[in-house]
Amino acid sequence: MSAEIIAGAVTMAATTQLSNILSSKLMHSLGWALLHFLWQGTALAALAAGAMALCRRTSVRYLIGIVAMVLMLLFPIGTFLLYSQQRAAAANEKSPSVMVWPITKGKAVPTVSSEVPDIAPSLDALPWLVEAWLIGVAFLSLRSAGGFVLLERERRRQSRVVPDRVLEICRSLQDRLGIDRAIQYCECKWLQAPAVVGWFRPVVFFPATALTGLSEEQLQAVIAHELAHIQRLDAFVNVFQVCVETLLFYHPAVWWLNKRIRAEREHCCDEIAVEVCGNAVEYARALTLMEEWRSAPVFAMAANRGPLTERIMRVLGLKTLGAGMRGIGVVGSLLCLTAALGAGSALVEIAHPPIARANSHFQAAPKTEAAQQPAASSAPSAAPKPSAGHNANSTSSSSSYSGSSYIDGMKAAGLPDLGVDQLIELKTQGVTPEYVRGIHELGLHPDVDGIVGLKVQGVTPEYIKELRSQGFTLDEDQIIGFKVQGVTAEYVRGLKDAGIQGDADSIIGLKVQGVTPDYVRELRALGLKVDADDVIGLKVQGVTAAYVKGLQDQGFHPSADEVIGMRVQGVTPEYIHDIRALGLNPSADEFVGMKVQGITPEFVKTLQAAGFKPSVDDVIGAKVQGVTPEFIDEARKHGFKNLTIEKLIELKHLGIFDNQGEI
Repeated sequence: MSAEIIAGAVTMAATTQLSNILSSKLMHSLGWALLHFLWQGTALAALAAGAMALCRRTSVRYLIGIVAMVLMLLFPIGTFLLYSQQRAAAANEKSPSVMVWPITKGKAVPTVSSEVPDIAPSLDALPWLVEAWLIGVAFLSLRSAGGFVLLERERRRQSRVVPDRVLEICRSLQDRLGIDRAIQYCECKWLQAPAVVGWFRPVVFFPATALTGLSEEQLQAVIAHELAHIQRLDAFVNVFQVCVETLLFYHPAVWWLNKRIRAEREHCCDEIAVEVCGNAVEYARALTLMEEWRSAPVFAMAANRGPLTERIMRVLGLKTLGAGMRGIGVVGSLLCLTAALGAGSALVEIAHPPIARANSHFQAAPKTEAAQQPAASSAPSAAPKPSAGHNANSTSSSSSYSGSSYIDGMKAAGLPDLGVDQLIELKTQGVTPEYVRGIHELGLHPDVDGIVGLKVQGVTPEYIKELRSQGFTLDEDQIIGFKVQGVTAEYVRGLKDAGIQGDADSIIGLKVQGVTPDYVRELRALGLKVDADDVIGLKVQGVTAAYVKGLQDQGFHPSADEVIGMRVQGVTPEYIHDIRALGLNPSADEFVGMKVQGITPEFVKTLQAAGFKPSVDDVIGAKVQGVTPEFIDEARKHGFKNLTIEKLIELKHLGIFDNQGEI
């Protein structure tokens, strides 16, 4: 039961937890990588489209699409690593001296400016962008995982072996294609067109419509198409495409390129099918028929997938519309590539403005000094006065500054040797020397990214002190996690009063799931002994105090794990009451087992109406083996006497009454 608790909690809280981890150090690098992929993906798609338009061989176009898709995955990774390295290098650089030379009565008086020139704009939306991306990836990951699980479940469903005639055709075609892998050939009811399911142990499924609705020549061509997918290892490429679609879902170019790859893959398999079978007309007819039966899982390789008209024209050797538009495709690709590169240049300018401009601004001061040197020399006592006045004003506005500038204040607060980018980031986010000093006085010494992360999330020294008063000694990442989730000292105090003593991760998990101190008190008032993990599991499964009380009213006093198990399987107080009214008295685990097997009070009544007094194990065994009232009647018609549930189960298991003629 612990695996179910973990799966539920991780699914609902993974995105939030991951964004908390990334927010302090990696959010901006990841955000810039996602932004840059907008033009990078467009450029790669444009190059791929142009190359495909120039190539006439289907296999080459398919290879071009795969290479472009691999590059689409590698480019954001490379951009992310590049930004991470640049941020690390910037942290080690010393900031230049920023001097301002105002003209006072014809004299140049050097002063230290408290403002840092705005060299690069700050994108406060980057963390929100990354969080939105993480949510999208989590959603699509669950969707893809569900699709694969559904496909695997359907694959394991009972299927019959294809007739010997069809099996002989399959074996023959497999030998002609030189495929040595072990392949199963089965007839199923959940598809309307032949399809390949599986990666390492592929299974070719044939619906009854294909076996009865296609001629032998058509069936051979369709089987050859499916075997071509296996020969080419297309299932593995398809999994890679799904992964890229999940990670880069926000870019239309990714979906367009994947669609082209899948279309070219079908064209490749069509060519192999026609080459092996040699009858393009019959294969085209088969495609037309199967279009009417079109229904296949997304993750399966089905013969009726892809644009029908274009495929039929290619199979028959007719000129397609795309063949006459190669020139237009190349021109369009060049235009898209030019636009993408222009957008990329603009984005790079935004992300990395020329530092030379800032340096030239800083270096303009010595020229002014040289130009004004005679005036300055003629009145040596006038120079220090403005500087002194500036220091006085700085002290009055911020008495805790040890120097006259923002840079000096940061140095005095314990952040020496700051780079230009770091100063800009700190100043933009409103980080003051007093704020840094307050954080340091609490024993925390985060780097610049950590300080900015604390400030962006609204973490104050007072907030940290309040958390520490509740016994927590947290690092900056944990503090940010608390703040993002709205964890307050009052919330922690309320949990403690309710009997929950959890670590930092547990407290965040409780808050994410919406656990309140009142919820814990209600559970404990009913006698449940719960810790933080138990409460999270109960909350994830939607367990309420009313549900627990309903179980107790039926005579159960389950533990937290038992309550979760019963809730997951849909065991309700009403279900318990109805089963017990029939004379059965299952335990909590047995109720879960009965519910898993789909046992209803009506099923128990049918067994009792047939003259049996089954135990809980008898009922579960009868349901698992498919003992029905009809089966019981059939057994009695054969003259069997003194039948028990155990004997009926054994008869059903051995298939005594099955029609042996179908074997």
